[in-house]
Amino acid sequence: MRIFDRPPVSAAMGFVVLALHLGCGSAIATENPNRELGKALFESTALASNGKSCASCHPDGKGLQELDAYDDNMLREMINFCIRDALKGKMLPNDAQELESMRLYLRSLQR
Repeated sequence: MRIFDRPPVSAAMGFVVLALHLGCGSAIATENPNRELGKALFESTALASNGKSCASCHPDGKGLQELDAYDDNMLREMINFCIRDALKGKMLPNDAQELESMRLYLRSLQR
């Protein structure tokens, strides 16, 4: 059973479970979106059903040089399209802390 198919838990507990599932320390086990969680998700296969991660296609952010052309809403959509199409995973809700964390991480690659 994948982590996103499990019954709902509190937001704080969800981050702890996700952090443990991704093999991360408690530094990202928080209720607030953050770049560390975004990076962990980017490198993890937890969002996929095909064993791939975002980093499989974009190692070190390769191919993402034009992110500054997208506003935040468009970037969230692009992340979800990649989760659905490239990773064969389940799209994240627009208000998901995981999605916002990935957006923050991708924005950090622009700098």
